[in-house]
Amino acid sequence: MAQTLFIPKEIDANEPRVGGSVETVKKLVGLGFTVIVEAGAGTASRIPDREFEAAGATIGKTTDIKGADVVLKVRRPTSAEIKSYKQSAVVIAMLDPYGNDAAVKELADAGVTAFTMEFMPRITRAQVMDVLSSQANLAGYQAVVDAAEEYDRALPMMMTAAGTVPAAKVFIMGVGVAGLQAIATARRLGAVVTATDVRPAVKEQVASLGAKFLAVEDEEFKAAETAGGYAKEMSKEYQAKQAALVNDHIAKQDIVITTALIPGRPAPRLVTREMYSRMRPGSVIVDLAVERGGNVEGAVAGKIIEVDGIKIVGHLNVAGRIAATASQLYAKNLVAFFETLVDKETKTVKINFDDELVKATVLTHGGKVVHPNFASAAATPAAAPAAKPAAKKAATAKAPVAKDAPVKAEAKKAAPKKTATPKAAPKKTEGEA
Repeated sequence: MAQTLFIPKEIDANEPRVGGSVETVKKLVGLGFTVIVEAGAGTASRIPDREFEAAGATIGKTTDIKGADVVLKVRRPTSAEIKSYKQSAVVIAMLDPYGNDAAVKELADAGVTAFTMEFMPRITRAQVMDVLSSQANLAGYQAVVDAAEEYDRALPMMMTAAGTVPAAKVFIMGVGVAGLQAIATARRLGAVVTATDVRPAVKEQVASLGAKFLAVEDEEFKAAETAGGYAKEMSKEYQAKQAALVNDHIAKQDIVITTALIPGRPAPRLVTREMYSRMRPGSVIVDLAVERGGNVEGAVAGKIIEVDGIKIVGHLNVAGRIAATASQLYAKNLVAFFETLVDKETKTVKINFDDELVKATVLTHGGKVVHPNFASAAATPAAAPAAKPAAKKAATAKAPVAKDAPVKAEAKKAAPKKTATPKAAPKKTEGEA
């Protein structure tokens, strides 16, 4: 009997994405699974139920999840959803586990095998599974679109009979996948773009897209990248020098977009009120890290506010603002990973816990929290305060973060001209952490 795979409608009101597409449903059915898509699951992503049906899925009810062997989701399930899962079910989603130890333990207690897609290692075979890059790429694009919407002037230079309109000046802070796409998009719209990051490797990529790089290039800067290609947290001294450099620069900008995140930590503060108070009225700042505490002083999650005449945009789930495209890419990421868990002969889930992809992404299995970074989540509330220092240290270990994902030299290949689009998720070599 074929195993059942369920794609639910997301409960979160701010989540229009869905964990399946017409293309991926066809593939899942081809793998031998009975696919049930909850009614209305794809509506916000412009996928009507009839298209899922035509692809081979059955349109079901919320309660159908009780019999599902596999659940493909976007966000971490709520407590109510977890209680409805079949024991031993496989749940694959962006589980956002850092700072949510109680939720991780709840998944373990339910007996499900939970995989978090954000922890996918950045190795060659996992490129097609990299949700951080696929979603951050879209967030970088949408950030520029949102900024242009709020900015009440033209972005490109225009020479008209009535006079010349100067090009808008756009400053990108944080040059990961989101930052590179923001640079490319702003350049396409005709803006003059500058960018900054603490990682030396991105300087060449910024230049390849026709933007100017800005940073304090001291000895600390030269060693500001982890072995995995992520930004390190910089010293207070470096932060002060960098702040002084960008302070005058920001005053001359029309649009600032911040994308900086540090794995497993609150977003670093990059822009203070003192900095942006010097920008001219009507200027716009878009904070892509607002859900993690924000890079911009005064930014409010889920709102557009005005401070000192400057608009500060703090949209939630920016990739989800273009849900149709985001769902298409995310669903591909999901099915590419899920295929590695399927025994092609028996057409059932058969997990190889020695696989490096499984080791990196599995959070819970067999009623236990199995990911070493979340050892503290395995402790009961009473025992947690007595956790060993090693466990505490493991609980704060770093993991990939979407907005500041590393992008390497392949970006230059993707951008032979100044207005070329960077690759969404260039990767490193095998074995990278």
